[in-house]
Order: sequence, then C-alpha cells, then structure tokens
Amino acid sequence: MQHPAWSLVIIGVLIAAIGLVWLFAPSIPWLGKLPGDIVIDRENFQFYFPVTTCILVSLVLTGIMWVLRYFSR
Repeated sequence: MQHPAWSLVIIGVLIAAIGLVWLFAPSIPWLGKLPGDIVIDRENFQFYFPVTTCILVSLVLTGIMWVLRYFSR
C-alpha cells in the first residue's frame, strides 16, 4: 500500500460509507432514542445530547477498526 492512489481509494470508500449511513439512518427508529440520551424540551428551548448513542457508535467503530487491523497483519 505504498502508492498514494490507495489513500484516495480508501478516502472515497469512507465518504461513500458515510453517505450511505446518512441516507439510511432515519429509517433506524431506535438510533438516537436510546435510554441514557439526554433530552430537555422546554417551551422555547430544546436540547438533545445522544450520550448512549455516541457510546454505541464508538464501540461499533472501534470493533470494526480492531478487526481491520487484526486482518491486515
């Protein structure tokens, strides 16, 4: 993987994957509404911080990166 073109290919695949997630994420009803997500809804104010969703996404991405690194050796 010495050639710089491989970096461009990997970046392109990552951008396509992010686009697919962005496209299909609204059809996942539980994503962003997990227990532990902070929601404050007042009359003129709404605050939303998806703590549990962020932790879950982080664990999934960490697992994927671990598997990729494990098989690349």
